[in-house]
Amino acid sequence: MDLVLEQTQTDQVTLTESAAAAVQDLFAKRNLQGYALRVFVSGGGCSGFQYGMALEGNVREQDIVTEQHGVKVVVDEVSIGYLHGATVDYINEATGSGFKIQNPNALASCGCGSSRSSGEGGGCGCH
Repeated sequence: MDLVLEQTQTDQVTLTESAAAAVQDLFAKRNLQGYALRVFVSGGGCSGFQYGMALEGNVREQDIVTEQHGVKVVVDEVSIGYLHGATVDYINEATGSGFKIQNPNALASCGCGSSRSSGEGGGCGCH
């Protein structure tokens, strides 16, 4: 039974409790009701793709939608192929705070919030 639950959790993007609290805080500060957190990938970055997040008021019929810790998480049908099993966290440290995506599908990652999904190419091209 535990194995099935673990597999279900890794088939989606997981939002940590701290990330959910940060998103809910953004919703409250901007007075956004009925919004979701959209997580996506886009081309570019370190010879691969970049992660993006947006406060989404328009959920499309083909989007993959989950609700975690009181926050609706939305991923488009293309991005989920790159993001399944990824975790969105919110880090608050003395050196700074912000969202961080940990993606088990990326073979390499860069300090610029990008990653490579294949073993091809050299190092990071972040500036």
